[in-house]
Amino acid sequence: MTQAANQAANQAANEAANQERSTFRACFAVAEFRVLFGSQLLLVLGDTVKMLAFSVLVYARTGSPGLAALAYMIGFLPQVAGGMLLLSLADRWRPRALMVAGDLLRVVTCLVLGIGGLGLGDLPIGVMLALVFAAGVPAPLFSAARAAVLPDVLAGDAYVLGRAVFTTTSAGAQVAGLAVGGGLLVVTGPHGALLITAALSLGSAALTRWGLRDRPARSPRPTRSTRQARSTRHARSTRDTGAVRTTLRVNRALLADRAVRGLLLAGWLPPMLSVGAEAVYVPYLTGEGSAWGAGVVLAAAAAGMGVGEFSVGRFAAPAARERLTLPLALLLGAPLLGFAARPGVAGAAALAFLAAAGLAYNLGLQRRFLDTVPEAARGQAFGLQTSGLMTAQALGAAAVGAVAELVPAHLAIALSGCGVIAVVLALRGDLRGDLRGDPRGGRSGRVSPPYGPGGGGEDARPSPAEPAA
Repeated sequence: MTQAANQAANQAANEAANQERSTFRACFAVAEFRVLFGSQLLLVLGDTVKMLAFSVLVYARTGSPGLAALAYMIGFLPQVAGGMLLLSLADRWRPRALMVAGDLLRVVTCLVLGIGGLGLGDLPIGVMLALVFAAGVPAPLFSAARAAVLPDVLAGDAYVLGRAVFTTTSAGAQVAGLAVGGGLLVVTGPHGALLITAALSLGSAALTRWGLRDRPARSPRPTRSTRQARSTRHARSTRDTGAVRTTLRVNRALLADRAVRGLLLAGWLPPMLSVGAEAVYVPYLTGEGSAWGAGVVLAAAAAGMGVGEFSVGRFAAPAARERLTLPLALLLGAPLLGFAARPGVAGAAALAFLAAAGLAYNLGLQRRFLDTVPEAARGQAFGLQTSGLMTAQALGAAAVGAVAELVPAHLAIALSGCGVIAVVLALRGDLRGDLRGDPRGGRSGRVSPPYGPGGGGEDARPSPAEPAA
């Protein structure tokens, strides 16, 4: 059989495996997935309690609402820097070791923040804020390692359902973390809650360390002898092996690849404006005299996301999920148009539920994204996907909030719905997967983009017919 025939047979086999429908039960039948699920649950619970407890601690000591809000969000702010400068390490280091390191960093951070409860004296507020900020810089590495391991644990359609489980669990764990955190603050105070968070992170580290197989790095760091051997033929490799240079170069290569870029934008831009609308629910309902209703509407949005992910994952076949990607993405924006009618709490909750259910459109992108990104840069690709989404959501909240300064809040929400629909229509080709010209299912002409650790070498050269990226 010729090489071309072998490649065609392998591609057909992969397509068949991807289209074979899996179940949530099959996901949980895999021991390593149960380990990932348990550690993810502990991680989200712990982080939610930590954010709440730290915010309360800062407010109790300063009386400043602004500093309390900064304390609640400061761990997210530096993740943009980590995503732009350090993500290549997610492929250079063993994933299990990286995940355990992230858990242990959270343990140390929470212990240091909570030492005031042990009678050792509180650190200055500026030092505590700086500590949480610094601990947030490498956070994208840890989440990227976790996301990149999941396709090794679950194959084909089971991987897509596993992602749905993670998304639904994260939403539920955040709500539960806020409830548990509130109870802990009453019983133990913020210092005690931070120490309990340290214990949760330690439990996640132990579960990961002894429950996951130790896999090798996807893109091993080149040794001194390897670099010397390449020095004549590939001088660029010896210059670009640093973590920051590699991260910047691979990020550029990923974004220059039309297929990868299209899928990234399809995952970033629609939620950017829909989440921005959620940021205006509180001022809208407060202005309507129903401040209590903001919690109801936000809870309805969380429920809509969970129901949408579960329903599409459970009842739609793999091919159907991909066909539903465009209509579900439109659902993110269409219900928000109803806010132009200035609905009450019940109406706003129903519209928020429907809009958030549209986030299930992402299930139709996951397999294509996994197939499109190169194996050697999978960790960095998933890290870029996550850090870009967080940045987009923050920018969306700021943008819709700025619009709400110019027009009434209910109209700002409706305008964000218009923006979602416009973005979805502009990205309809990427959402539907219309153009799949290359062997990875993408649209770029390159055969092997420079994704390797040195940006060159036999496994990382562009096709002779194409210029280097």
